[in-house]
Amino acid sequence: MEPATRKRLGVVALVVIGVAIFGYTQYASAAHVSVNVVQNELLGTNDTGSDYYIELELANPSILVLVAGETEFAIETDGEMIGKGVLEPFTLAPLDETTVTGTYHTDGTGGKFEASSAVKISGETRYDMLFASIGVPFEYYPTDKQARDFIHQG
Repeated sequence: MEPATRKRLGVVALVVIGVAIFGYTQYASAAHVSVNVVQNELLGTNDTGSDYYIELELANPSILVLVAGETEFAIETDGEMIGKGVLEPFTLAPLDETTVTGTYHTDGTGGKFEASSAVKISGETRYDMLFASIGVPFEYYPTDKQARDFIHQG
């Protein structure tokens, strides 16, 4: 193999390795998007449970623009699911924060849980990037006050 060809292959290999490392670090950053519950409001109740409006503030620690479609999530306490919901599609600018809204429905069993119950919100957000779509799982543990809002349904 000629030295010029070998040099080109070496440069291409370095570029591919560099892009792979950059992509992985940004994926790892996207997995650490921080969440803060801004608002959690009861919309109404019926025979099957309660409907809520939720507003979240998300912070993007990466330098990628993260474009997400609808994000489904579940709310659990003490290992038992008490509700499911959907967040509207959103875009997170690099190193920035954005507010996302959505709704969720609880099944009406929230009253049986203690105020000290640990609440977990989990799901998977699909981010559409230039050449791929990646699913980033998330788990969020609200503050004690926010947890009481999720558990007590009116």
